[in-house]
Amino acid sequence: MPNSPSQSIALHAFREERPGPRWRRLYDATWPGYRSWYLRPGTGSRPTVFEAEQALLRHMPELHPTWARLVSLTGRDATAAAMLTGWNVPAFAPACSQVVTTTGPRALIRNYDYHPDLFEQVVMATRFAEREVVGTSDCLWGLLDGMNSDGLAVSLTFGGARGSGTGFGIPMVVRYLLEVAGTVTEAVSAVSRIPVSMSYNLTLTDRTGDVRTVYLAHGGVIEQRDCPLATNHRFDEPEDPEHARRFHSLERQAHLRGLLSDQLPADRVADEFLRAPLRSTLYDKGFGTLYTADYRPDSGEVHYRWPGTTWSRRFDSTDAEIRVDVPAA
Repeated sequence: MPNSPSQSIALHAFREERPGPRWRRLYDATWPGYRSWYLRPGTGSRPTVFEAEQALLRHMPELHPTWARLVSLTGRDATAAAMLTGWNVPAFAPACSQVVTTTGPRALIRNYDYHPDLFEQVVMATRFAEREVVGTSDCLWGLLDGMNSDGLAVSLTFGGARGSGTGFGIPMVVRYLLEVAGTVTEAVSAVSRIPVSMSYNLTLTDRTGDVRTVYLAHGGVIEQRDCPLATNHRFDEPEDPEHARRFHSLERQAHLRGLLSDQLPADRVADEFLRAPLRSTLYDKGFGTLYTADYRPDSGEVHYRWPGTTWSRRFDSTDAEIRVDVPAA
């Protein structure tokens, strides 16, 4: 949105333990856009429903009952059924910064930087199986970031490497980890078995105080470190230096390291995410900060933040929505 003095950001939150009428309203509101994205030319061939379902059963079988329920709610639309598995979906490459701080209350704090037209704008609280999960929705039931009732929190960034391959879109992987894992160790073990379609960083923390960042890429690439932060490259050395320069990935990483070395408490770190260099206003270029999510998994709260505005959610929060205008420059 060039030369616009502000950008309107909306979030709609709902709680529905298992998919039902509220999820169906989300589907009705967003499916035309998702269908166009999923089938757009030039993004490769899409799998059949059989191929997609078999991939889900092979790699993330615990999600299959919920997937089947979702498919039923769509009226068994074949295109929706394939997309809802997350298998071989089109490329998905947001920017983003994320960090875990343990000075004072444990927090996983992240900025989601992407194009506003491609943002689902939904916060979803669910209990599909044993664990309650709350997080920022994408692809109708995947997650960009979230936490579960065991105290595990996970967030994603694009990993910076070019290219894509056969695998799952990362929002479905984040959903899966929060459904099946209660600790970082369990989550890392689970994700090591899942093929992903592009390069991503996952930063994770759990109630024991374990903190790790996992780099994933297509072709089975995986690397993990005891690292509490990530921007948009693979740990210390960008595989695509041009991309890293364009999105200031190294500068943001250095700023996060400085915040940790200063041992700032979570609230101070969260404030830093609301200003440069972590916050971006390049909405028209697909690199604007749409929200800051500040997860406090020990208290079961997530605070969505914008300059001058904070909106808090819990696993049991009732349906609500918020709209904020944030400066674009």
